[in-house]
Amino acid sequence: MNKIKIGINASYLRKPNTGIGQVTANFLKMLARDKNNNFEFILYLEEEIPKDFKLPKNFTKKIFLPIYKRDDLIRKIWWEKFLLPRQVKKDGCDVFVSMYQCPTVFTTLKTPSVLNSGRLASLRHIMLVHDIIPKLFPKYLDNFRKKVYWKLTEYGIKKAHKIIAVSKRTEKDLIEHLNIGADRITTNYIDVDECYKVETQNFASLRERNILKKYKLNSGYILAGGGYEVRKNVEGVVRAYKLLLEKNKKENFLPNFPKLAIYGKVLSESLSLATPIEKILRELNLTKDVILLGEVPQKDLPALFSHAIVFAYPSFYEGFGMQILEAMNVGTPAITSKVSSLPEVGGDSVLYCNPDEISDIAMVLKNILTNYDLREQLKTRGQERAKQFSWEKFSEKILNIIEEM
Repeated sequence: MNKIKIGINASYLRKPNTGIGQVTANFLKMLARDKNNNFEFILYLEEEIPKDFKLPKNFTKKIFLPIYKRDDLIRKIWWEKFLLPRQVKKDGCDVFVSMYQCPTVFTTLKTPSVLNSGRLASLRHIMLVHDIIPKLFPKYLDNFRKKVYWKLTEYGIKKAHKIIAVSKRTEKDLIEHLNIGADRITTNYIDVDECYKVETQNFASLRERNILKKYKLNSGYILAGGGYEVRKNVEGVVRAYKLLLEKNKKENFLPNFPKLAIYGKVLSESLSLATPIEKILRELNLTKDVILLGEVPQKDLPALFSHAIVFAYPSFYEGFGMQILEAMNVGTPAITSKVSSLPEVGGDSVLYCNPDEISDIAMVLKNILTNYDLREQLKTRGQERAKQFSWEKFSEKILNIIEEM
């Protein structure tokens, strides 16, 4: 029996700290564990994969770039829109999986297909869509290249044969804003990296203590982060923290008020969508109370989550909200927004706030800081709910979709 040849855009393996990079890596790890010999996988890449990423014999790699080597939107469009489809056609794939929304289109490609008993057929294209943020927030399209890329991406989404949305919220957005039929969309929840799984961690180990020492932290801080885009609402956390700090000076509801630690690469204040965090901290006189951790490698984040008293993430919009699930996995109580996809992830195991109301963020934050029993309940609920998400389920669903096409 001929094997089904599946091509995968695995380009984001080169960006392991991004959400798409994590999804790509963990999906491929699951495929590599699968002993099903009916599939042959071809990974399409822009650079070599990490040395510790081992692939079985039914995997091959295709690494190529255009003449233009600079890693920007010009190269991205050139690679995804033109070079990639040409190479996939040459390789004779039956199915192609795009691991993120992009301009790749295959509607005109015809190939002898195993899925169609060797007859000439269109290559079947499955596209994973994490969100359609540029459609919902046009401010993200602040230059001509971004506008072109998103226009091509919208077209690519519409032309895909099957779309996999990472949340019901993203599925609804695709239906409402891109007019895509519900019959073409399947929701498939993602998971977090294995390093967050509590059974793999010893949070009291010497390594964990050394990580805290590295970032000059003591256990019991408030953690925030995940990016300094305005959409992430880090400013809301900071202003709520200031409100509580001042209130505590009068009421003393916490004898030792915790520090606020924020992880993530600080963006240039000249960027229109960047939170000017350093400026805000100066204006609020919080430079001694708030610790900016900078960009934190993935391997250090579980320790930073686990030693926090609470994780605050009142984002205005998320396609999924992986950070909340990371907190839940390590048993850290979390506060998040009651909007977009975040309640899908958190269920009844996190506390919710109105991200537009600083006073509401502060009230929920105070509730969790002053209530030990509540924190323990959320820890237990969060770790239990986190078990509902798994890469095994995610990967199995995609393979089932492929076999049904």
